[in-house]
Amino acid sequence: MVTDDEWVRIRRGLRFGQVFEGTVVRVPRPGATGIFVDIGLGVGGFVDVLLLPEQGEDWPTESTVGEFEIWWADDRRQIRLKPSDPRYLCHDFADYVERFRPSWPLDVGHPVHEPNPRS
Repeated sequence: MVTDDEWVRIRRGLRFGQVFEGTVVRVPRPGATGIFVDIGLGVGGFVDVLLLPEQGEDWPTESTVGEFEIWWADDRRQIRLKPSDPRYLCHDFADYVERFRPSWPLDVGHPVHEPNPRS
């Protein structure tokens, strides 16, 4: 696990939509939870179930190597990703973005926001 200072340093170099090659390292419950992806930054990468195909058998399996984009990062020391490959992206991604994250097209390329200060 990275320290607070390391996490702040890593986040400073991240931009929404930034693409990383990653390896799927864990698929705990296909179709139910999401997948864990190693993108080589020392912090975990995760793709939420809502961004993956509805059917778990259509998800990438462990050891799958592919491209993943930074979708979000907050103070949890985990980088939220979205698959770049449309085979592994939910079929209604455009509708999802419109409903839940309409700023996504404008966010792409901008720095990931600083985490909330801890009290």
